[in-house]
Amino acid sequence: MPPHQGHDRYPVWRDNRTMTRPAYSALSSYSRVQILRQLQARPRRTVPELCKATGLHANTVREHVQRLIDGGYVIAETEHRTTRGRPRVLYSAATGSAAASSPIARRKAADAARRGDLMRRVMPWTDAHLPADAAHQLDALVDDLAGAGFDPVVDEAGLTIDLSPCPHAEADGSHRAVLCAVHVGLMEGVLAEAGGPLHVAELRTTCDPSQCSVRLQE
Repeated sequence: MPPHQGHDRYPVWRDNRTMTRPAYSALSSYSRVQILRQLQARPRRTVPELCKATGLHANTVREHVQRLIDGGYVIAETEHRTTRGRPRVLYSAATGSAAASSPIARRKAADAARRGDLMRRVMPWTDAHLPADAAHQLDALVDDLAGAGFDPVVDEAGLTIDLSPCPHAEADGSHRAVLCAVHVGLMEGVLAEAGGPLHVAELRTTCDPSQCSVRLQE
């Protein structure tokens, strides 16, 4: 009898690089979370603007932004100038839209889709019986969450993902709203990058900071 029925841990296939990478290394610093939140709220910002918004030194902001770019969470573009002067570098959160798509995030979503297809072939009881594009979105999201330090429990029929225990539960309570908002933005970006009908409908939290779940909908 297949060992996975109903609600269960969603099997995630990782390559060696994913298995050895520290969980959510790109967002292990709250300073990077602050920067990403600023870019989610308003794209095409410069380093001086991010310094002013966060109170961080320019060199620190540059280092953090590069880590976010390397993780597929931020994109950079060179400003088109019609006047004299060096063009500025503008930074935006990677949202998965045509205007803000990260090649790193696209590769991660494609890799997750391939692993998911393989998983369903060798372990057919894990098949969610979703349309292919929605299944690939779910694969990409679960893969990203697992790489972020979560242990997601998926209810495919209800399109919910239990994220408990949250690896950020011990964070400063005053940071929680920003952390949650950033994670919702990241999940939306992963789903958009994967391409399909699913999007985040709701992030459910409780008084216990370790308990949360996300509900998806078409």
